[in-house]
Amino acid sequence: MEKIKLALMGCGYLNEIVANALKDGYLPEYELVAVLGKTYDRTKAFAEHFGCKACSDINELMETKPDFIAEAASVKAVKDYSEIVLKGGSNLVVLSIGAFADQEFYERVKTTAARNNRRVYIASGAVGGFDILRTAALMSPITASISSQKAPGSLYYTPLYKDGLLDITEREQVFTGTTKEAISILPTHVNVAVATALASAGPENTVMNIDAVPDFKGDEYKIEIQGEEVRTELNIYSRTSKVAAWSVVAVLQNAVSPIVF
Repeated sequence: MEKIKLALMGCGYLNEIVANALKDGYLPEYELVAVLGKTYDRTKAFAEHFGCKACSDINELMETKPDFIAEAASVKAVKDYSEIVLKGGSNLVVLSIGAFADQEFYERVKTTAARNNRRVYIASGAVGGFDILRTAALMSPITASISSQKAPGSLYYTPLYKDGLLDITEREQVFTGTTKEAISILPTHVNVAVATALASAGPENTVMNIDAVPDFKGDEYKIEIQGEEVRTELNIYSRTSKVAAWSVVAVLQNAVSPIVF
């Protein structure tokens, strides 16, 4: 049976996990054909290690004719390359979901995918429960919120950091607003919030709260949905960012599995 061609956009820690998962037999239906990274030297080293082609630009990546491209690069990469990928005949798995907080861009990608008979798969990243979120949203109007706990140090290089935050001794709220506002302030920190919003009430109607918590490690999210007939509360904790990469592996498994979860 002919293998499904997989290419990777981004050659950092997360896509290393995806490539190793393939190497370790978690994705037997796929073969890794190419990778595109931010710097060519890093891309070349990644490609040599995993036995695939190192690409210097998106056009070279598309020349390998991948069936799927898994993105773990950046919001900018998603915005720059999504339509090229879909028009070129590849399905796209997205981790940098913050790009879709831009409603106009989201609709454009959706239309492009439909016109080219391709699909965009939104990986759950460090959260989950998209099935119940989407089901509740179909049944009745809902309100949605997502709360996040973060270590004060993880906010050091962000606009949310202020003097003294590293020395707090009690939980302190550092942001409250919509997920669309959150992604504009923290473009690399709240992709999961946008994914949650897209699966439920939408980026402009989903509230996000971020708390800095002393001595906290990892990420913790609490998702709350209120509808006329369905109410749900989801709590997800992840010690490291590994879960985001493994969510891509799960998407790729589901895409080819006869049984879909």
